[in-house]
Amino acid sequence: MTPVDNHLIALLPRQDRTRLLKLCEPVDLVLAQVLSDPGESTRHVYFPTHGFISLIAIVKGSPGVEVGMVGREGMLGVQLVLGVTTAPLHALVQGEGTAWRIGTRAFKRELAASTALQRSMNRYLYVLMAQLAESTACVRFHQIGPRLARWLLMSQDRSQASSFDVTQEFLAYMLGVRRVGITAAAGDLQRKGLIEYSRGKLTVLDRRGLEAASCGCYAADKKAYMDLLE
Repeated sequence: MTPVDNHLIALLPRQDRTRLLKLCEPVDLVLAQVLSDPGESTRHVYFPTHGFISLIAIVKGSPGVEVGMVGREGMLGVQLVLGVTTAPLHALVQGEGTAWRIGTRAFKRELAASTALQRSMNRYLYVLMAQLAESTACVRFHQIGPRLARWLLMSQDRSQASSFDVTQEFLAYMLGVRRVGITAAAGDLQRKGLIEYSRGKLTVLDRRGLEAASCGCYAADKKAYMDLLE
């Protein structure tokens, strides 16, 4: 792994970046690995370099729904910027890969010492808040098809791959809908030639077409990030 594999680390001045990386260790992100649960104390901060993590809101009596996603553009544990060590969401590795990991205490010390890190984290916190708000509205107001297209685009951005191994059950879990809804939505995207989906393997065939089929939430998420962190 190299520092530029994570965009937030790459944005730091060389001295700050070098100091932060000395405190980090490379770790694997294992598929379906749980990195945090709501209410638990945060032990580590993760800066993904490959792969991605789903942020899931757990609702009593239901399996929950995905409200955010973290890949090489971001980090897991941003609540520490607010001085809060308690994790707010269930964090699940959705795409296996690698990450830089740093202990909570070491991260807090470095955060206090680096103005550049503080600035980057504050901006990322805003971007993540916008993504969480956008996702909540998306679940409430948008149909399954456009939401599925958005999810596929976000996953492709973070995995840097056109194909995913994903079941309909998992997609239903991520989007908080019944499996029959995923079957219909995926079938529609496939008939339009935007994706190919067979036996748990999904391939994006037409990226531009998928962007057109997605709801406006995908473009809004991307704009918020580019405006503040590019």
